[in-house]
This record gives sequence, structure tokens and C-alpha cells, in this order.
Amino acid sequence: MMTHKPARQNEPPFWHQKTLARMNPQEWESLCDGCARCCLEKLEDSDSGEVSYTNIGCGLLDVQACRCTNYPERKRFMPDCERLTPGNIAFLKWMPSTCAYKLLSEGKDLPDWHPLVTGDPDSVHKAGISVRGRAVSQEDAGDFEDHIVIWPK
Repeated sequence: MMTHKPARQNEPPFWHQKTLARMNPQEWESLCDGCARCCLEKLEDSDSGEVSYTNIGCGLLDVQACRCTNYPERKRFMPDCERLTPGNIAFLKWMPSTCAYKLLSEGKDLPDWHPLVTGDPDSVHKAGISVRGRAVSQEDAGDFEDHIVIWPK
């Protein structure tokens, strides 16, 4: 997880002062809480468009660390990996409701357990928000339909 400069005493945190579009790359990346919910495989019904979440991590996800094993080159190895931007976050309906990018784009604040709020990178895991201990790797999964879950929302 990237760190950010601590706010001066009585100064609001950067996510209260800036829009997503005005954040620098370090601030943007630090918004990721490390839950890895967005890195779970999803199944979309071709008729209804309904998205079902699975507990299967993408092929690059370390399901224990809840981190991408090749973040800088993820798009090269996983062409379906969606790069989040201030311009597309509002349109990605499959993003988990707890996602900092989604919350801030909706005018909401970060949750109390978010690592930027707590100062503890493990707070997302301690709060039970991450996929740690609940996700399986693609190699171990088998049939995706057998792994549909409702908890990522």
C-alpha cells in the first residue's frame, strides 16, 4: 500500500479536499483499501446483464495477500482487467459498495475501517471486508458457477 503525506494538524485529509480527478497518482493509489473484491471473477448473464460475483480471484491475484502479483503489467496478462479512472468509476456497476473510489465518486466518505482512516494497512482485513480467507485461486477453482457468492456487494 502506498503511503501519503500526513495532513497538517486540523487540515482535512486529501480525499476531503480534492475530487478524484484532481488527485495525484500517489493519492489515487492510496485510496485502494486492499480488499481485492474488485479482483474477483464475475459472471454476466448474457440475456439479463445481471452480474454474479464468485469467490475466485483473477489469475494474477494473490488471494492471501489480497494483492495483484503483477500490478504494473496486469492489463497485458489480464486484458479484461479494468483500469479505474475518475471517468469510468461511476459506470462500473460491479464495483463493490465498500470501494473508496465508488464511495468518493458518490459524494460519500471513507468507512471507519479504511486504512487511510485507521493508519493500519490490515484494518480492511480485521474488519472482514477483504477476500482474505474467503477467496480461492483460479487454479484451484474448477467450475466458476460452483463459486457464486453474495458477499462482495
